[in-house]
Amino acid sequence: MKTEFIAEEGRQEVIVRRNFDASAKEIFDAMTDPEAIVQWWGPSQYKTTVDLFDVRKGGLWRFVQTGDDGEFAFNGVFHTVEQDKQLCFTFEFEGMPGHVLMETMTLTENGDGTTTLEDISVYQTQADRDGMVQYGMEGGATESFERLAELVGSK
Repeated sequence: MKTEFIAEEGRQEVIVRRNFDASAKEIFDAMTDPEAIVQWWGPSQYKTTVDLFDVRKGGLWRFVQTGDDGEFAFNGVFHTVEQDKQLCFTFEFEGMPGHVLMETMTLTENGDGTTTLEDISVYQTQADRDGMVQYGMEGGATESFERLAELVGSK
């Protein structure tokens, strides 16, 4: 299954969509379990550490990625946590403070044993969105979703 990456010209959002051979529960569990997150979140060239992860409305999260080119940290606040259906949270790269986006990840079971994960990231400005796309967001998102598919498919 292919990851779909949509970044339409003139918009402040990016949509990433993929079908998984897994239930919404299996995917949601992998998205909310710190032991699973370190196995799929971000490009494989980095080691991901979960520093904070309080999955509830108002809960904080913070991940640190370490690689040959240094250490990179990301953080945010959960706004919606709907079991097996949706996570909505802020996302900020600590290397560029103040450029916060809102990310909503929605799971929809398709009735055939597959689930669609749609991840919509809305940026404060089109320039912020374009910067993330130019920095390699598509490759990172695609690799993360491939790693997530391998994890939930390896049960």
